[in-house]
Amino acid sequence: MNAAGQHTESLFAKVLTVSDGVVAGSRVDASGEALATQLEAAGFDVVERGLTADGAENVATAMRRMSAGFSGLLVSTGGTGFAPRDLTPEGTRMMIEREAPGIAEACRLVNPLGRLSRGIAGIAGKCIIVNLPGSPKGCVEQLAAVLDVLPHAIRLLADTPTSH
Repeated sequence: MNAAGQHTESLFAKVLTVSDGVVAGSRVDASGEALATQLEAAGFDVVERGLTADGAENVATAMRRMSAGFSGLLVSTGGTGFAPRDLTPEGTRMMIEREAPGIAEACRLVNPLGRLSRGIAGIAGKCIIVNLPGSPKGCVEQLAAVLDVLPHAIRLLADTPTSH
């Protein structure tokens, strides 16, 4: 902590884009870019950006790799809707140890379309994982809804002393 009582340790984040179209090169990764920019503006050091095709196994494999030994935040964008290949929540459930339903619920409340998101949030080791929609507007809005509590959650998970 600094003299003002604020935490000064680094906050690390990773962004995983889940998209058949981006993998195939037929779409630009606007959502991943928007999330990285938003996280950096909020004081996070974005240390990795990943990409995987849709599908539960693809998502679980990418998230396992990106969260292994990582203390921080892993946000995914894409695959949270109703399309047949939207299986990000299922892949996330395959690899997390505990769910964090309050984070996912808060994300869904930002606008009426949030009710169509099946995204979840959870914990793997010392990594908090949050599924966000694939639209640039939706993912940024939903992350903004929980960004204020995530640094505290990361410190709690890392067993760092907090002021609560």
